[in-house]
Amino acid sequence: MNRSEDQRTWKPSSRYVLSGEMIYQAMESKLILGTRGSKLALWQANWVKSRLEELGRRVEIRVIKTSGDKLDDVSLANSGTKGLFIKEIEEGLVDGSLDLAVHSLKDVPSSLPPGLLIGAVPRREDPRDVLITRDGSALAQLPEGSRVATSSPRRVAQLRALRGDLDFVPIRGNLDTRIRKLDSGVCDGLVVAAAGVHRLELTSRIAAYFSIEQICPAVGQGALAVEIREQDEMGKQAVTPLEDAVTRRAVEAERAALGELGGGCQAPIAIHAFEENGKFVITGIVANPASGEVLRASLTGPGGEGRELGHRLARLLRDRGADRILNLARGLTVQR
Repeated sequence: MNRSEDQRTWKPSSRYVLSGEMIYQAMESKLILGTRGSKLALWQANWVKSRLEELGRRVEIRVIKTSGDKLDDVSLANSGTKGLFIKEIEEGLVDGSLDLAVHSLKDVPSSLPPGLLIGAVPRREDPRDVLITRDGSALAQLPEGSRVATSSPRRVAQLRALRGDLDFVPIRGNLDTRIRKLDSGVCDGLVVAAAGVHRLELTSRIAAYFSIEQICPAVGQGALAVEIREQDEMGKQAVTPLEDAVTRRAVEAERAALGELGGGCQAPIAIHAFEENGKFVITGIVANPASGEVLRASLTGPGGEGRELGHRLARLLRDRGADRILNLARGLTVQR
């Protein structure tokens, strides 16, 4: 990835021009932006706030504690609830106490509550996963039985296929909390999203990047979602300049596949899409974290057919046995 093109070097589109009336309205109206209170969530919220202020908007950040923040001792995969990290924030949008919200797109379910929409998807950061170790050891260098921490069934299944001799253990907490646990000896390695590590300027801690072929990322990983009310025209005007069309097309294709498969953000499903040389490429996996069984499929098509390719990919994975693996992963009995 060209690091010079990431979110920290964002510039407003030269095609976006504020009229005199819009500038007056922007200066007079303060936008209330809802976010979680973690360091990473605040980085994301402040990035959006800064971009909007560059465009003449007044923005106030309001921190909201979500259901996911309160579940310190419960596995997210077993919580049984979608949108754990955004539920209370979305309630604020619906009741009007918030004007917009910033989420990690991978935390946003494929279907939104009535009346809400994703108003902008900024340029994506690096979507890959990374390994962090205390001494910089890569995955292949870790001794047999080493404890590698992640709470993602998607990651566990793919890691098990790479190194079935390792011990994969759950871990909770924000990124800085997880790194402190690693350094204190709770585990020997930590697998997390590269985007968060980059945004918090902790890149020096990365021991290795996993290729998309090694660990396919979560749907929307590395991207942000700016959520607004569907009928809020001022909100739409405010966030439109943050939009990156290439990222939007990719994540919409990924979310279409996820929705077709019926999975949430904690399901053992990974979908990644990108455009290259005028073609749209989408790859998906469905995996069983217990056994390490991984189904993989890829499709390529015209650049304008991303969403349809997402639906087709999901159907292809189902034809290859995705429902059986998902039912096993959920602890359900497959009826034949």
